[in-house]
Amino acid sequence: MTYLFMQSITKRFPGVTANDGVDLSVERGSIHALLGENGAGKSTLMRILYGMYTPDHGRIFLEGREIRIPNPRAAIQLGIGMVHQEFQLVPSLTVAENIALGYEPRCNGLVDRKTQRRQIEAILERFGFSLPLDKPIADLPVGIQQQVEIIKLLYRKAELLILDEPTSVLTPQEVEGLFAVLQTLREEGKTIIYITHKLREVKTICETATILRRGRVVGRLEVAAASEKELANLMVGEQVIDQVFPRSRQIGQERLVLKQVSALDDRGVPALREVSLTLRAGEIVGIAGVQGSGQSELVEVISGLRPARGEIWLNGREVSRFSPRQRRQLGLAVIPEKRKEQGLNLATHIQENVISTRYNKPPFSGWLTLFTRPAEQFAGRILNEYNVAAPGVRSMVKNLSGGNQQKVITGREMIDHPEVLVAAYPTRGLDVGAAQFVREAMIGRRDQGGAVLLISADLDELFAVSDRILILYEGRIVGEKKPDETTFEEVGLYMTGHLHAG
Repeated sequence: MTYLFMQSITKRFPGVTANDGVDLSVERGSIHALLGENGAGKSTLMRILYGMYTPDHGRIFLEGREIRIPNPRAAIQLGIGMVHQEFQLVPSLTVAENIALGYEPRCNGLVDRKTQRRQIEAILERFGFSLPLDKPIADLPVGIQQQVEIIKLLYRKAELLILDEPTSVLTPQEVEGLFAVLQTLREEGKTIIYITHKLREVKTICETATILRRGRVVGRLEVAAASEKELANLMVGEQVIDQVFPRSRQIGQERLVLKQVSALDDRGVPALREVSLTLRAGEIVGIAGVQGSGQSELVEVISGLRPARGEIWLNGREVSRFSPRQRRQLGLAVIPEKRKEQGLNLATHIQENVISTRYNKPPFSGWLTLFTRPAEQFAGRILNEYNVAAPGVRSMVKNLSGGNQQKVITGREMIDHPEVLVAAYPTRGLDVGAAQFVREAMIGRRDQGGAVLLISADLDELFAVSDRILILYEGRIVGEKKPDETTFEEVGLYMTGHLHAG
């Protein structure tokens, strides 16, 4: 039977209609995929369902009864829960404390911890989970943290679970574990809306799918009856070319070399441990690893944002003591991991953001003066060549979708053909068409003689574009593999410390 029906949902923001008469029908006890490009309206629709936005028009029915959802707490009371892409957990609290946070049972005004634990253990037993209830969240791998988020919703009696890009930071083994959990939830009668850009996952775990494009529904279908290519074509509205990237044929001289590099994280704990690697002209080297294995610190060390011991060589020069600007002048470009915190100034417009790394040199400045016309032309070129959906170069960056913000950064870093590109999660949050565009741009840079270091949590991406894959585990490089000579499963074992180089 139809469990959820969102009818004619419309939501407008200044200058844009995010949802335009959207209908969404989800059957009880099913896993339903919600697909679409960045800016297609998926997130807005789910935020309406979770009570974060109020629709301008439309109705929502749950089990045939019309409901109103003014806020997330009301959604939870109606049995609707959401696991966000960035987990909503308190690192210093234990698993049990996180699960019950805000919904603790009380006795005489005090938290009844015995009842709380008994309730949590009953849920774990019912759904076949095994969690270390007394361990702090900060000490757990990301796959277990995700399970905590799911149990937190079940503790609050959620019947409808919304999962937003749930495998973006999981290893292949953790993905299998998640799928097993979802199958159990489905068998128990729970209903799941699954938001993802990974079409292979849709084919594996979902039964039905609704596809949005430009705020409207363009398809609702049975997943088993459609190919991945057909799903992708519906999402982008055009024929998507299959991604088949040949390996590099001409590998040249060394561009980036790290020799025995070690660094501490923000807590003063070792994050990189004697890392040595070589990146040559005409190749893409991928870095794989579970979240927190040292990827963030590696990017910051290469960029010049984090001090380190050891040697860093860039285009034949030892740059360990060079500033970020000096390293850029030697041909380094960086697509940072956190676009909003590290890659953009959200309080300014596109034009200012794209000249932020080059405003101090011609043609953008001279004699203590900034020249507006060259900056406008440069920003317009990025909007055109990188397909940024924005009204103009003076559009505020904060008003762009996440995918278009990422395109602004990608264009700024790649348009001048850098000799060394460090790309940290460059397609995270991008739709199929935009991700394909970015990957083709990296391949093009490689084939023109550039050297690309790609950090990604997406093994599909690493296998598609990398000439070599290095695996980080607890701050060390524990393996090196060629994509054509290994498997997802083997790389996953390296990522989790079950295999080591040598």
